[in-house]
Amino acid sequence: MEPDWINLSEAAELLGVHPATVRAWGDKGELAMQRTPGGHRRFRRADVEARLETSDRSQSSGVQLVVQNMVGRARLELTDGALNDEVWYQRLNDAARQQLRQIGHQLIHLFQQYLTQATPLPAARAEARTIGQQYERLGRESGLSLAETTRAYLYFREFLSQTVYDMAETMGTQGPVQWGQIHHKIITITNEVLLALVAAHEELSNEL
Repeated sequence: MEPDWINLSEAAELLGVHPATVRAWGDKGELAMQRTPGGHRRFRRADVEARLETSDRSQSSGVQLVVQNMVGRARLELTDGALNDEVWYQRLNDAARQQLRQIGHQLIHLFQQYLTQATPLPAARAEARTIGQQYERLGRESGLSLAETTRAYLYFREFLSQTVYDMAETMGTQGPVQWGQIHHKIITITNEVLLALVAAHEELSNEL
């Protein structure tokens, strides 16, 4: 049995989850296991690898759903007039509003590339900083204060995060088991954008 079976820690490492999660799956019958005479759990390697493959497909499908819903929500926000009540948005001319949409599309595209692992974290961080600088420039050229520019960005970030919350609540276990991981990745990138926005403003202020 030894070559084909692995212990709890090995299964957890292979699946990239905490051992307690694998233990629960085994106890619930969601992942086949056997016990040694000493009572230790053993999992068939082929079963663990099959679950990993299913998890990867679920993750990929979940990411695509997240991105699609991000795009749909962004379009809805721009077409139903929801932004018109925002003071900072009222101060943007047509050209600035178009630029705001373009920056939003860049950010969504970045998420799509990063969540699907097409773009590694260092490159994603670098692009996020560039987007943050673009937000700062847009706000400054439109006569917005730092607070107003930040509000403009946070408005966009909020519905990105809300997309994941809504989908996790609606789909539950029917969606990817890594909702938390997806949300963590979104927070990582959106924080990078925000920090770059503030840093760009501070750098300009120090030059004046």
